[in-house]
Amino acid sequence: MTDGARAATRAGRQPREAATHCPYCALQCGMTLREEAGRVTVQPRQFPTNRGGLCQKGWTSADLLDHTERLTTPLLRDPASGELRPASWDAALDRVATGIRELWARQGRDAVAVFGGGGLTNEKAYALGKFARVTLRTRNIDYNGRFCMSSAAAAGLRAFGVDRGLPFPLADLGHADTLLLVGANPAETMPPLMRYLTEQRERGGRLIVVDPRLTATARQADLHLQPLPGTDLAVANALLHVALTEGWVDRAYVADRTTGFEAVRRSVAGWWPARAEALAGVPVVDLVATARALGTAERAIILTARGAEQHAKGVDTVTAFVNLALALGLPGRPGSGYGCLTGQGNGQGGREHGQKADQLPGYRKIDDPAAREHVARVWGVPAETLPGPGVSAYELLDSLGTADGPKAMLLFGSNPVVSAPRAARVTDRLRSLDLLVVADFLLSETAALADVVLPTAQWAEEDGTMTNLEGRVLRRRALREPPPGVRTDLEILADLAARLEGRAPSYRFRYRKGPLLTPGPGAAAEQAAPVAAEQTAAAQADPTDPRMVFAELRRASAGGPADYAGVTWERIDAADGVFWPCPDEDGPDTPRLFAERFATPDGRARFHPVEHRPAAEEVCAEYPLHLTTGRVLAQYQSGTQTRRVAALRRTAPEPFVELHPDLAARLGVADGDDLRVVSRRGEMRAPARLTPTIRPDTVFAPFHWAGAGRANSVTNDALDPVSRMPEFKICAVRVERA
Repeated sequence: MTDGARAATRAGRQPREAATHCPYCALQCGMTLREEAGRVTVQPRQFPTNRGGLCQKGWTSADLLDHTERLTTPLLRDPASGELRPASWDAALDRVATGIRELWARQGRDAVAVFGGGGLTNEKAYALGKFARVTLRTRNIDYNGRFCMSSAAAAGLRAFGVDRGLPFPLADLGHADTLLLVGANPAETMPPLMRYLTEQRERGGRLIVVDPRLTATARQADLHLQPLPGTDLAVANALLHVALTEGWVDRAYVADRTTGFEAVRRSVAGWWPARAEALAGVPVVDLVATARALGTAERAIILTARGAEQHAKGVDTVTAFVNLALALGLPGRPGSGYGCLTGQGNGQGGREHGQKADQLPGYRKIDDPAAREHVARVWGVPAETLPGPGVSAYELLDSLGTADGPKAMLLFGSNPVVSAPRAARVTDRLRSLDLLVVADFLLSETAALADVVLPTAQWAEEDGTMTNLEGRVLRRRALREPPPGVRTDLEILADLAARLEGRAPSYRFRYRKGPLLTPGPGAAAEQAAPVAAEQTAAAQADPTDPRMVFAELRRASAGGPADYAGVTWERIDAADGVFWPCPDEDGPDTPRLFAERFATPDGRARFHPVEHRPAAEEVCAEYPLHLTTGRVLAQYQSGTQTRRVAALRRTAPEPFVELHPDLAARLGVADGDDLRVVSRRGEMRAPARLTPTIRPDTVFAPFHWAGAGRANSVTNDALDPVSRMPEFKICAVRVERA
């Protein structure tokens, strides 16, 4: 939209529109926003991922733009009253800068930590990582994506040499003869994806779901395997055992394209189906039927999600399913392969460009000397000044305020008071800080604890890019300017960097009447010819302009595993997104990985033998039941946004505890009774919801609510030794009437 068109819109002469994407899950459904007479409406659009569909969350996503609880001024905690009070931007940012300098003087650079989110745009994730390493020079940065897909990422890296959630286009799902979903419930987490599953079945394909609950997705399956939580690894090894004994392994593929198979063959020799049945509770006949459906299919796909990954053995569990996919010769063939269903909106891009503790932009390792040199050149700093790797998200949160831990945290796009495991402990750690700074557009439960709250722009008020679950880089477009008094995350980081580095900013903090933020002096040439901005040195580029930040990201990622060098905003607009890796502007992108080789030094995929082990916490007489957690259709993540949307609140107004009627009868519980779910770490309270669709030895609770119904008060903070993923999906509890 031109400046004149925007001016006409403000004068009320015509509506304005923006073709953008839903602010929620990693499907990143295409939508059109339309503002007329001050009201914003949502319409789905034909985009390759959603094909004109939206879920209830997408339909209501604009409801928050003018919400009465929208933050539009900074808040400072009054030391006398302890209350958060409105303040000017200068007062708020001076408080932050002064607090950081004082901590640097007392305790050094690592006294300040940064925590990001998987919903931030690529530009903001990149800028946050750069701010931590260049301005703060702290190793203490991580993000909430560590709670989401880190186990699948680690398994993909060690098997394939690269981590991209789906290494093939989403449309492949509709062409699979057999589709195995493990720990995934897209009917509630990303409903528009279900049309691919419908298409798959209409073509004569078979859908098999592995889940301890008979979910909305499992109800549509041809076969539902209902294992005990925490036993998916044993199921995977048993499936590979059957494939071996029945002769369904693709020996030519294994010989030509993989290494390490013999060790895996020996490791699964003892996993006969009867052993897996005794452990996991899945009947032998169902295990054999599943292996047959996969092994005899011309095209087969295996997908994992949080149900398989959020365990202290999540990496090994995913590896077991990757082993199965490799043994059957699936990866790299159209309509076949292994993939992971990413959860958060930018869960893929968010971990590629530097807000993860051990990574630099382009998915480079921070302890790789060559990677450090490359990124340091782009940033214009000596490589030796870049800090080394930090600790993972939960370890970082758990260290806050301790003797050797950070005393300050800057938090963007996350709400760990609700979303972190052992949440009461994390809340105490946040309260112990000398300085907690939260940037958000609503007062989340975490922001309510902060010393400084900074109001930020929403998704429809700023431009940028996202990378969806397929590795497709797409464009988020601004419909309108942020409200007066609100800044973007890029503006906040730029202003803080200028204050901490003792220089005056060369840009203004005001959204311009066009698609870009106002550039500073000397930037007119880049605005007129955006491509030229990619030749501008990092020190000269406007750090508040998302297009310029993306141009710098491209240079920083060039040559890395997640290479965006050939991705431009213009190219995205022309092609409904661009798949990474894409190293050259004039060269092809990569919708499908592994067609000819894997991203390993020798081009071969790696098998890894993995053995089942018990959950970190087993049931006992005091805590005799398993608790598993998950999502519901009308809510999203910690609920900061969706709990404030009236239509969604009516659909899912409160937390609940799901339990089998047989278990309820033993406990003397009726439907709707208030329950206490108690673990070694804490308790939650919520009404009982009786259903025969869950195992009698397991209870389920959604994790979207705060307060007494906070499921993560109970969950286990045991970590996977490789990914450092907490064990959200299983812990030992007792259930009693409140």
